[in-house]
Amino acid sequence: MTDPNIPPPERVVHQTTINTAPERKGGGGMLAFIVGGLIVAVAVIGWFVYSGGQAPAVPEAPEVNLDINVPAPKLPEAPRLPDVPRPAEPPTVAAPVSEAPA
Repeated sequence: MTDPNIPPPERVVHQTTINTAPERKGGGGMLAFIVGGLIVAVAVIGWFVYSGGQAPAVPEAPEVNLDINVPAPKLPEAPRLPDVPRPAEPPTVAAPVSEAPA
């Protein structure tokens, strides 16, 4: 048995702390889309300003006249098929014989 004159042992309390990161709010994707659109708009405006507003001239294609003659290879003669004799009249088939019931 335990001695009643001894005080009970101190109770140990454990505490667990869980740290969670705060939720991030979106919006960075939309900002990047807007900034990209502005960069493209500035590039297009700069192109018009520095090019005088006209598309670059396309040089005329030179006239090219080619005459190429390539001889076709000569193929060997194909073998001649033998003549097949034709019958005077078409073949006939005998009618089936039916047996009388008994």
